[in-house]
Amino acid sequence: MIKTLVIPFFLITAALSMATDSTPAAKPHNFLREMNDAFSGVYEKTAPTVVVVESRGNPAHSGMNYTFRGPGGVPYRLIPDLTDEDPLDLPPSIGSGFVFTPDGHILTNNHVVEGATDIRVRLHDGRKFPAHLIGNDERSDIAILKISADKLVTAELADSDLVKVGSFAFAIGSPMELPHTFTFGVVSAKGRILGLGGHYDEFIQTDTSINPGNSGGPLCDIDGRVIGINTLISGNSQGVGFAIPSNTAKSIASQLITKGRVSRPWLGISIATLEEMRQLRSLFPGIERGVVVRGIEPGGPAQLSDLNPGDVITKVDGTPVSLASDLQREILGKKIGDSVELEVWRKGRILKLPLKTGESPDKFVRASSRSNNPPLAPRPQQRTPGNPSEPGFTYENPSNDLLATMGITSNSSKGVVVTSVEPYSAAATAGLESGDIITEAAGHPVASKEDLDMALSKMDRVLGILLLIKRSDSSTFAILKF
Repeated sequence: MIKTLVIPFFLITAALSMATDSTPAAKPHNFLREMNDAFSGVYEKTAPTVVVVESRGNPAHSGMNYTFRGPGGVPYRLIPDLTDEDPLDLPPSIGSGFVFTPDGHILTNNHVVEGATDIRVRLHDGRKFPAHLIGNDERSDIAILKISADKLVTAELADSDLVKVGSFAFAIGSPMELPHTFTFGVVSAKGRILGLGGHYDEFIQTDTSINPGNSGGPLCDIDGRVIGINTLISGNSQGVGFAIPSNTAKSIASQLITKGRVSRPWLGISIATLEEMRQLRSLFPGIERGVVVRGIEPGGPAQLSDLNPGDVITKVDGTPVSLASDLQREILGKKIGDSVELEVWRKGRILKLPLKTGESPDKFVRASSRSNNPPLAPRPQQRTPGNPSEPGFTYENPSNDLLATMGITSNSSKGVVVTSVEPYSAAATAGLESGDIITEAAGHPVASKEDLDMALSKMDRVLGILLLIKRSDSSTFAILKF
């Protein structure tokens, strides 16, 4: 009972303050009535646009299957449904959504309907319709459904870039299978980056109460306009939820409707933030901030440019980038085929490299995500006893016979070929693989086995040595310590 009195007391205090400071003749309860009417107005405007999404045959809908680790290991969960089992004879999984277009397009979360074999949408007026999936995007967790219905009320989307922290925020959805539940709070933060799965999407954070079943439902402003799509809750505490900004959702949804998929600009690189790797900064002397190019994808736009693994990107078209999310934001703001100038730090020099964005070949934006290349800071592995100071790999000059024997089809004759890697060795810990071609060591070209011998003999045993590598058709680097 005490908890229910906290908010009214706060509102009364605010009313008294406003009545005293600005309108002496006004009565506090008049202010409260106006606020009450405003809140009710949000519900009356938005509720008719909100739908209940019922899905069956969705095996992924266990809350544990949707747990991700963000910065510092903080767990976040896609707001799950309430069904742990999903045979078709069980009750449906329940999620939320809202009417996006007058002709029956429904916007919801991808995880609400992913894998479902039967989807139905229940409107605010009680009508229920079968729905089919028009398109879905795992990367953004957005899905578009289509129903055949008339007299639909569509939601109004706000410009999420204009949302202010501290503004009222309202959620409508089906938490705990209670349709069209209305809750309110405030926008706690904007541009919240969780780095889930190596991706750096930005979320609106809110303390508005959202629970299982709220997935896909709208987060609204005081005017009843949608500012976000509720999709994540913190696994560590209550009162911390996250919504996909409406501008992002609108762009994704429009592409799904028009062409059934999402096109994103792509650089074709895997990256990491230099600031997050303090222990490796000594390998990049003279640069404090930037985005390290970990690898270059085969066939990507970057492969056609002069960009190299180990380069540190500091600016995109003159705009500084310090974090992986900064680079993602700048690239996603471009169009496919746009010319981009990257300012790059390389071995103490600042270079300006031109390239053009391409279209991402899959559902993930690799220009801002982590690939399967060896990690920059690999976790130490137990080494073979008796060999703590040996690199643990062999290498030879790339003769035609050797390349043919190892099945290497690279047409590059530069560098030396890694012929074997001992398990649990320093080389294995660094991520070296048999068949890798080492083209550079400690900033110097490797043209022969003798060049690498010399570089390894001079390496700093504390800092290690930076090796540039050609692996199949891609490029990456490894840090070797022994």
